Amino acid sequence: MGIDEDTIFMRMALREALAAAQEGEVPVGAVIVCGENVIGKAHNQVEQLQDPTAHAEILAITQAADALGGWRLLETRIYVTKEPCPMCSGAIVAARIPEVVWGVDDPKRGGFSVFKILDHPNLNHRPLLRSGLMLEDCRDMIQEFFNQKRQKQS
Repeated sequence: MGIDEDTIFMRMALREALAAAQEGEVPVGAVIVCGENVIGKAHNQVEQLQDPTAHAEILAITQAADALGGWRLLETRIYVTKEPCPMCSGAIVAARIPEVVWGVDDPKRGGFSVFKILDHPNLNHRPLLRSGLMLEDCRDMIQEFFNQKRQKQS
């Protein structure tokens, strides 16, 4: 039995998250697909670019819009290692991405679990949401990053 495409795309997002961690960034990766084609992939680059909007999702959305030649990312899916924050959730809604798949929830700052942006009834677009894909891998990467960061500070 082969690996399903959800796993393939989340593994790509995890590779992006690993690249972020190696650069000292919070390890979040995002991949946007249209059909079976990757049209955007990125990792957090907030520190590198000194840009508070340089989250993986925002950078991947910009690439995907460029690849499709328009801002409406219809017929796409975004895979993210961590639940999108409010800013990224707003961008996902604005881009009309129909499906959002993430690994680990963010119960303190999540755009869905805390702020309900991805499922707010007053918005004109509400994507299909799936959480928990490769949960352990996504959670372990983030926890290891912050554990190492705390150890360096002590």
